[in-house]
Amino acid sequence: MQRRIPLLLTTRARELRNNPTPAELLVWQRLSRYRPRFTRQLVEAPFINDLACREARLAVEFDGSQHLDAAAQDERRSEYLRAKGWNVIRLWNSDVLSNPDGAVAHILSEAAECLGGTHPQPLPSREGRIRNPRLR
Repeated sequence: MQRRIPLLLTTRARELRNNPTPAELLVWQRLSRYRPRFTRQLVEAPFINDLACREARLAVEFDGSQHLDAAAQDERRSEYLRAKGWNVIRLWNSDVLSNPDGAVAHILSEAAECLGGTHPQPLPSREGRIRNPRLR
C-alpha cells in the first residue's frame, strides 16, 4: 500500500513535535487556545512546517542562527510552499523569545488576513440573540 506521506517525514515530524524549541513552545502555549486551529510540525512533503493553520493556509517558520547561512534554501522552501497555496511567515527565535505575545498577535493577524480579514465593526457577543432551548 502506498503511503500518502513518507514514513521518514512522519517520524521526523513526530520527533520535532515531541521536542519543540523554546520559541515554538512559547508560541504554542499561547496560540493553542485560539481559533482558527493551528497544528505543530505539519508535513507538506518534502518539508515540515513548524506551525501551520490549514484553514488559513498559513505556514509559520521559526528561524534560529542556523538559518543565517541558509537564506537561499529558505527562500526556495518558501517559494515551493507559496506555489502549493500556502502563505509563509518567518519569525526569528530571538524575536519570539523576547516578545512571545507580540509574535502570537502577529501570527493571529496574518491568519485573519488570510481568511479575508475581520469585519470592521463586529457584532457584540451574544447581544440580541435568542437562545435555543436545549434538547434532553
